[in-house]
Amino acid sequence: MTAKNRKLKKDNEFIPCPEDNGDEFYPNGIFVFNITKMTEYILNHQDIFIAEEVTIKEFHKFLSINESHIDSVDISKPVILAEIAPGRYNLIDGQHRVEKAHRLGIEKIKAYRITPDHHIRFLNSKFAYEKYVEYWNDKL
Repeated sequence: MTAKNRKLKKDNEFIPCPEDNGDEFYPNGIFVFNITKMTEYILNHQDIFIAEEVTIKEFHKFLSINESHIDSVDISKPVILAEIAPGRYNLIDGQHRVEKAHRLGIEKIKAYRITPDHHIRFLNSKFAYEKYVEYWNDKL
């Protein structure tokens, strides 16, 4: 079954991702992902997550960037693309890396593509989790 026709089942036992001081979060609409915990999970499961090359212009869509942060980012570190609707991926970590690569004229960058099966566990509230399941299933 492909992601485009895979219905998500609501888990009534869902527990929001724990938050620690210093964790980085990414709001994507009403959904807020714990990027710190997601990155740790990806790095600890390299057998599941293989970085692939993606085209910069596909994800270069920023309105504002912290200019003072651009020079310090490492564009060799893969960005994270989360499948937020069936077949639709959003850049949820690595905006500064993509911007820096764009400015340097680099056309491709490494990325991890993660499915809801993996990223949904990093939502920060039960409300967001339930809304995400509804949102996903409505997009089928």
